[in-house]
Amino acid sequence: MNMNKHITPAQAAALIPDGAIVSVSSSSGLGCPDLMLKAIGERFETTGHPRDITTLHPIAAGDMSGIKGVDHIAKKGLLKRILGGSYPSGPSSAEPPLIWQMITNNEIPAYNIPSGIMFDMHREAAAKRPGVLTKVGMETFVDPKRQGCAMNELAAREPVVKRVSFEGDDYLFFPSIVPQVAIIRATTADERGNLTYEHEGAYLGGLDQALAARNNGGIVIAQVKRITKEGSLKPHDVRVPGMLVDYLIVDPDQKQTTQTLYDPAISGEIFRPLDSFRVPEFNIQKVIARRVAQELQAGSCVNLGFGISANVPRILLEEGLHGAVTWVIEQGAVGGVPLLDFAFGCASNADAYMPSPYQFTYFQGAGFDASLLSFLEIGRDGSVNVSKLSFRPHVTAGAGGFVDITARAKKIVFSGMFNAGAKLAIDDGKLVIEKEGKLKKLVNEVEHVTFSGRRAIEQGQDITYVTERCVMKLTPNGIVLTEIAPGIDLKEHVLSQSEFPLIVSDDLKIMDANLFAEANIKLSLAKKDARVLEGVFHG
Repeated sequence: MNMNKHITPAQAAALIPDGAIVSVSSSSGLGCPDLMLKAIGERFETTGHPRDITTLHPIAAGDMSGIKGVDHIAKKGLLKRILGGSYPSGPSSAEPPLIWQMITNNEIPAYNIPSGIMFDMHREAAAKRPGVLTKVGMETFVDPKRQGCAMNELAAREPVVKRVSFEGDDYLFFPSIVPQVAIIRATTADERGNLTYEHEGAYLGGLDQALAARNNGGIVIAQVKRITKEGSLKPHDVRVPGMLVDYLIVDPDQKQTTQTLYDPAISGEIFRPLDSFRVPEFNIQKVIARRVAQELQAGSCVNLGFGISANVPRILLEEGLHGAVTWVIEQGAVGGVPLLDFAFGCASNADAYMPSPYQFTYFQGAGFDASLLSFLEIGRDGSVNVSKLSFRPHVTAGAGGFVDITARAKKIVFSGMFNAGAKLAIDDGKLVIEKEGKLKKLVNEVEHVTFSGRRAIEQGQDITYVTERCVMKLTPNGIVLTEIAPGIDLKEHVLSQSEFPLIVSDDLKIMDANLFAEANIKLSLAKKDARVLEGVFHG
């Protein structure tokens, strides 16, 4: 029996050399190798090593709700540099996570790199190619013309991306970063290190991260719940083969995701009855989610982001239209019912689980039909900020896969409250503004460009903004107001609450009154046109 791959967390932590580049697989609490990260932090506290490591987090590591993740290693002297798709966040009233304190205090260079690009960087490193050539992120904070992914002054001094000309066109170039260590997570390992993911809510990018480290002479450490006998795992179930795994550590109590020890519906082992899913209570956010749902077509594949739009699948469920749309989320779930709150990033009753790097390839190439996302700010040119607010930096976790998803998406519906802090009510099917908000969200220029309105116009993307008091469309002439809520005064409640002039459509409509009543809205989705190959089957 060969068990020499099984070592303790302390022994595994001792394998990480000073100055190492370490790639960590997780999405907030989902799939986070928390015990391994804790062991690294404890070793540093005891011995002062490893020192000056760089960590790569393609989606996010840790959630501040029982899974600290990167906060275990957010220590001066231990962490030298960090690159992440997003970072742990929390309510504005809470003390910022340790990693955010290091970032905002300018103690380490920190970068917010789109998640899909980070996975691409691993793939290129694994194949010993020079880096990623892409148009994803152009004209956004990712672009060196703006922040170049830098989150603070130290990062701005050490660029990770540059603009280059290739075959007469401009691209962004991200050089490959080679990890010496990959820390990944699975459910079960056999004695040879073969990994299966039967209790995981997603595969994430562990395979790509393991390849990047192993192909370049590095080591791969896998955290699992259990080790089983060599030869007892079915080959088709193995997602990372043992030839790529050097060491195993065991955490029998690893959480499946945030605040969840184990739910078999998250990992697709059972299917929940549809009536077990909570539908949104009737409130302003539900009104917005309902209006967003009216933008959908039956038979389409639709991406979801965090926020109000995450409730749209529950609107379809409530309206008897579950299955009319296939939901796709960046962590990898395809179909089913995407989950909310602490379980965001997971889905129950999924059709399939894609590895995150391939899901991002699907997004970057615009293979899907629409994306439903949130906004913090909307700019005069249609740009959207979801990634940075200076007065609440640790609440905005970063962009994650937002830039990958929106770069070429055919249709995007952004949703959110028209301004911040307004006191609102619904009375007799009408929206009532009891007290106006103090913070305008339609601004002349967004603080951080997470989505470029100018580039969307150039590419012919279909962009809609849905709020509680109006619906707007992005056009080459500006943002056009197409609908207003019943009960709303156009000038007082909409036009005067924007820093820039909105164009009022000649065909301005009143939003569907059914949206503002508790009863179902009797939603009906137009059928998506059948796909045909151009020049074929045209009769």
